[in-house]
Amino acid sequence: MDAKISDKKYLVMLVLVFLAVVVWSAINPFGRGIWYVEISSVLIVFFALIFTYSKFQFSKTSYTIIFAWLILHTIGAHYSFELVPFDFITELFNFSRNNFDRLAHFIIGLNSFCVAEFFLKTKKVSSVGVAAFVGILFIMAMANAWELIEWIYAALDGGEVGAAFLGSQGDIWDAQKDMLADTLGAFLGAFLFMILYRNPKKKS
Repeated sequence: MDAKISDKKYLVMLVLVFLAVVVWSAINPFGRGIWYVEISSVLIVFFALIFTYSKFQFSKTSYTIIFAWLILHTIGAHYSFELVPFDFITELFNFSRNNFDRLAHFIIGLNSFCVAEFFLKTKKVSSVGVAAFVGILFIMAMANAWELIEWIYAALDGGEVGAAFLGSQGDIWDAQKDMLADTLGAFLGAFLFMILYRNPKKKS
């Protein structure tokens, strides 16, 4: 019971931090239109987690990964991803562009952990290894779908909001590099999942 209470308190803390970041993000963003477009996916995921909580609860690790992505994306919504203050990293590694968006894509990839956990706990698969593999495939498919959504929206919008949402920063290989970042994160998330769930008692 104590562990259950602790889990709920931790989740409440994550929610409060996230809501605080959302409020900050909404105050004088770089572009209100850009903010609406970027924050929409964040809020969809957030409310989906809230409404499905009574039916399925992820582990603390999964919620931490999910909320890390939500917060990074909310920060990106405020500045637009290419303008997030990330100069220290850019200069440290001598990057030619702001790679905050690539960091966000990598964190998205870590959600393979959450996908694998869902498939294992709901008994859609019985093997930790298969669950981890499904998690990787899911993230790769989602990464591909997201890049298509960005392209279609940018083409339809044809303006500043569309260009900011696409966020290529002049890199013709941006979509491929974003998907690579997602995939690398997915492999790491799956690896962590296999380590933490190698003990059958972890499934509960």
